[in-house]
Amino acid sequence: MSKSTTTPTPREDVYSRVTARIVADLEQGTRPWLKPWSVTHTAGRITRPLRANGQPYRGMNVLLLWGEAVANGYSAPIWMTYKQAQELGAQVKKGEHGALVVYADRFTKTETNEKGEAFEREIPFMKGYTVFNVEQIDGLPAHYYAQPAQPLPAAQRIETAERFAVSTGAEVRHGGNRAFYAPARDFVQMPPFEAFKDPESYYATLTHELTHWTGHVSRCARDFEKGHRFGSEGYAFEELIAELGAAFLCADLGITPEPREDHAAYLAHWLQVLKADKRAIFTAAAHAQRAADYLHGLQAASQPPEIQAAA
Repeated sequence: MSKSTTTPTPREDVYSRVTARIVADLEQGTRPWLKPWSVTHTAGRITRPLRANGQPYRGMNVLLLWGEAVANGYSAPIWMTYKQAQELGAQVKKGEHGALVVYADRFTKTETNEKGEAFEREIPFMKGYTVFNVEQIDGLPAHYYAQPAQPLPAAQRIETAERFAVSTGAEVRHGGNRAFYAPARDFVQMPPFEAFKDPESYYATLTHELTHWTGHVSRCARDFEKGHRFGSEGYAFEELIAELGAAFLCADLGITPEPREDHAAYLAHWLQVLKADKRAIFTAAAHAQRAADYLHGLQAASQPPEIQAAA
C-alpha cells in the first residue's frame, strides 16, 4: 500500500497528529514526558523549552518540544518561528523541518436565539504553528548558541526541592512502602526517605503526589478519580495528570525523575484513554500545568529566582 500524502485538516492535524505520536511512544513502553532525562541529556541543565524571548513554554507545548528535542538530538532549549529568525538576521538551514506547537484561544460569536434575541457565545479554538530549534538556524546572535548552564550542585537542588514541598503546606506523612494521596483525609503518604534509591527519586515521587493533592475541592477541584476504581478511565486520567505535573515540576526544580515501577501498570489504561479521546492528552496537560501553577503560587517570596521564573 502506498503512503498517503493527503494533507490533514487543520483541526485534525493538531489533535490527531499529536495524540498519534504520544500513543506510538506509549505502545513502545516509553513515556514521552520522561524522555528528556535520558543519559545524553542529564549532563546539561534540565529545563522547559524556551521561546525566543526566554519565556518557558507551558502545558502541551512542553511535551511536544521535549519530544522533538530528544528525537533530533537537540541540546539547546530555545525555539523560534521562521519569521523570528529572519527578524534576527538569521536563516533556517536548508532542508530543516520545524516542530509543531499549539496555540489555544477563544473568539466571540454573536448568535440569535429562538426568540430572535442576539447573544454572544465564546468558542474555544486551537491552531498549530511551526517553530525551529536554534540548532537548525544559522546566523543568530551568539547567545542563542550558548551551551546550557550546568545544573546546580545536587545538594542545592535537593534543598530547593525540599523547600518547595514544605512551602506548599501539604501534610506529608512517612511510613510504609507505598506513595499515595488520601483525598478523604487530605494528606500525602510517602515511604521513608531512606527507602528511595536516591534523593531525586524521592522528590520526583513527592511532586507526583503533590500534583494529586492539588485536585482537592479546595484547590484545583479535579474529580476525575472520585468514585473510580483502579483501571477505570477516570482513575487513569488523574494518574496521567499527576505524571505530567510531576514532569513539569521536576524540570522547574532541576530534579531528574525515574519511572515509578508501579506506573508500568498504567500504560495500557493511558492508551485506552488517549485512543478513545484525541483531545485527552491536551486536557491532561492543561490540568497538569494548572496544578504546577497552583503549587508554584504557594511558594514564599524568598524562593530562588530560577524557581519563581518557572511559575
